[in-house]
Amino acid sequence: QVQLVESGGGLVQTGGSLELSCEASGNVLTWNHMGWYRQAPGKQRELVASITKDGATNFAASVTGRFTISKDNDKNAVHLQMNNLKREDTGVYYCHASVVEGGPQYRSLTEWGQGTQVTVYS
Repeated sequence: QVQLVESGGGLVQTGGSLELSCEASGNVLTWNHMGWYRQAPGKQRELVASITKDGATNFAASVTGRFTISKDNDKNAVHLQMNNLKREDTGVYYCHASVVEGGPQYRSLTEWGQGTQVTVYS
């Protein structure tokens, strides 16, 4: 079984920084891409940033230049560094991963974390 363990998040003033981390635990053979989505109250969940195991990144236009995403292949983990945070960055951030679970039969899985709250206040 594969689980995504998230950490980070919290309360921060506008212009501040936060880092979110996500680690895929369990019987992870490999992963294809990992990333972060967010959902603000009353809005749909949207992609924030993602990264492939090879290092290709993708960012929402609203966070480009402010957020960076990095990976740790050995730990099956990704880190989202969020700088110059704005009130509109407030929401629940969910880790998302496409992984391959090892075992007698390999399985391709898409997993979600439980979500972590980010609140930006002015």
